[in-house]
Amino acid sequence: MKVYQSNEIKNVALIGGAKSGKTTLAEAMLFEGKVINRKGSVDDKNTVSDYRDIELAKQNSVQTTLMYTEVNGTKINILDTPGFSDYVGETLSALSVVETAILVINATVGVDATTENAWQQAEKTNTPVFFAINQLDHEKANFDQIFAQLRDYFGEKVAIAQYPVNSGAGFDSIIDLILMKLLKFPKGGGIVEILDIPAAEKSKADKLHLSLIENAAEGSEELMEKYFENDTLSIEDMRTGIRLGMRARSIFPVFAIAAKQSIGVSRLLEFIQKSCPAPNGPAGEKKSKTGKVFSSNPQDSTALFIFKTSLEPHLGEVSFFRVYGGNVEEGMDLINTRKGNKERVSQLFVVAGKNREKVSKICAGDIATTIKLKDTQTNDTLSSLKAPDEILEPIIFPEPVAIMAVKAANSTDEEKMGAILHDMHKTDPTIHAGLSRELRQMIVKTQGELHLNTIKWYFDNQHKIDIEFYAPRIPYRETITKSARADYRHKKQSGGSGQFGEVHMHIQPYSENMTHPTDFPVRGKEDHELTWGGKLVFHNCIVGGAIDARFMPAILKGMMEKMEQGPLTGSYARDIAVYVYDGKMHPVDSNEISFRLAGRQAFSTAFKNAGPKIMEPVYDLVTRVPEEMMGGVMTDLQGRRAIIMGMDSDGKYQLIRAKVPLAEMHKYSTTLSSITSGRGSFSMKFDTYSQVPSDVQDKLLKAYEEEQNEED
Repeated sequence: MKVYQSNEIKNVALIGGAKSGKTTLAEAMLFEGKVINRKGSVDDKNTVSDYRDIELAKQNSVQTTLMYTEVNGTKINILDTPGFSDYVGETLSALSVVETAILVINATVGVDATTENAWQQAEKTNTPVFFAINQLDHEKANFDQIFAQLRDYFGEKVAIAQYPVNSGAGFDSIIDLILMKLLKFPKGGGIVEILDIPAAEKSKADKLHLSLIENAAEGSEELMEKYFENDTLSIEDMRTGIRLGMRARSIFPVFAIAAKQSIGVSRLLEFIQKSCPAPNGPAGEKKSKTGKVFSSNPQDSTALFIFKTSLEPHLGEVSFFRVYGGNVEEGMDLINTRKGNKERVSQLFVVAGKNREKVSKICAGDIATTIKLKDTQTNDTLSSLKAPDEILEPIIFPEPVAIMAVKAANSTDEEKMGAILHDMHKTDPTIHAGLSRELRQMIVKTQGELHLNTIKWYFDNQHKIDIEFYAPRIPYRETITKSARADYRHKKQSGGSGQFGEVHMHIQPYSENMTHPTDFPVRGKEDHELTWGGKLVFHNCIVGGAIDARFMPAILKGMMEKMEQGPLTGSYARDIAVYVYDGKMHPVDSNEISFRLAGRQAFSTAFKNAGPKIMEPVYDLVTRVPEEMMGGVMTDLQGRRAIIMGMDSDGKYQLIRAKVPLAEMHKYSTTLSSITSGRGSFSMKFDTYSQVPSDVQDKLLKAYEEEQNEED
């Protein structure tokens, strides 16, 4: 394969809904560019894009697939992304390295929740977009209705660049408003017949052509002056204006296609080649940590960005990268600028799905893969040895919205399960997994229920390990509301030296301006900032040598053990002041373990007598929902003990701001999706801990007691 230079490359991502036909369009694009000589289909499970076992089984994309096609001497890199919003990490990864997103719309469905989600991701990454209304050969296709929806949802900047003459079962002709010609396509691909616009369509085409010219003229002042002087623009000027407008996101052209029949696809590729932003222009720029702008200039120092990692059979870890500066050659040594370690790029591949072609060089602006990097992950930068500080801006992945505990059905598989989940995070950074010491559970955080089901599929079908998801424990906190005293004597005799330790203590709620007890002196004070939040203030009030100073650390250790597994529910305790004011020792039998046990038991007894309260984590919740679905969402939130703090409008949506206990948010993502038909979204951020209502506390205490009885 020839080495393509920066000015001979275009990079696009196919985004949109799960049934919009992105994979079929990708197949047609490769066929038109003669990269493949036979088109596969999703139904026959033989497409270039959806080649992984899970994608063949589910018949939808799960990972982003890199492909390429060749048109008139230009290499077009194509990233086919999954349609479901749970795989948002894949979409963001792709959008971070392309200059254009093709938002594919199903002509029989229109703008659905997944369409909106794809649009939002393109907005976040500031990626230029054009629309491809697909499946116009379907009998229920309605181009005008879909275009009206696009305008309604995405604004007046959406502009028709093509429209179908005969959408439906016989669809084969398109009016192209840039060329101002009728394009007649043979079904299945082939040479396009270019005809004059029929008289019946001339008035409509002229009107839409003028509207498109006006949009294109807004791309620059120079083009606007040309338009005012001539009342029109040449095709080249239109292309320039559209390219500038797309780059500024001031125009979103609309194209008409039927990918399964290859209708409109060759013209779509020509538009990408001639009118879409290039990688070596402003749309392809990426900043580094030092503020340097990389613009895919081959004269810059070498810099490549790892935007995706996958695990492939027989290959192992595959790193997908975009070159933002200089060129990369086989055998080149580079620096991982995050870790400072050297990496050798031993092999380079241009890929089309699972098909890989080895090459010796990749130029700035191009996208390719390499294998067997030692310690490089998604979001890492590999840079020239002369520029070790150039860290390119990372992809910002969304926070998880679904949290579950997971365990292996067979406990012997726990370690293997953890390692597999770690590898899954490498390939999908939106999957987070780790063992929570506090909750004593393996916690998995994802983007939704479908995401969890995907993880389960891999364990069931690839790793043959049975795993179970279940509700995670809530990280409650325990504290006290009043003062209390207790004492405990630990005494044990079993031949030889025994154990003896007696501790008397006073505890009270900690606050900045608390009043100290006056019936014993404070001889020493230790403030302990707890790693889980809050404070423990330990006061030594011993006089007359009742307890030797060398045993005070043991008493503190015993108390800390109980604070790490609180007396009420086994949760962390916090915000307590302790005064050890008396006790007894034995000249022979007293030792550290005796006072550790005595301190723990005295603290536990005092805690239970000090008006103990359970504190629950409360989160700031922002839920984004369509206006017409507000009622159902509000009703659901009220059932979750949420306190509504306010509402704001966001276009056709409403933002509901609320404070809600974490304990009430289990499976909220699934419920919200059900209420809003997938259109709702939310984000959460920890706010504070607050006391649980008394009825909730009673239920928690009872549940913990039953759990302890079962363990006994």
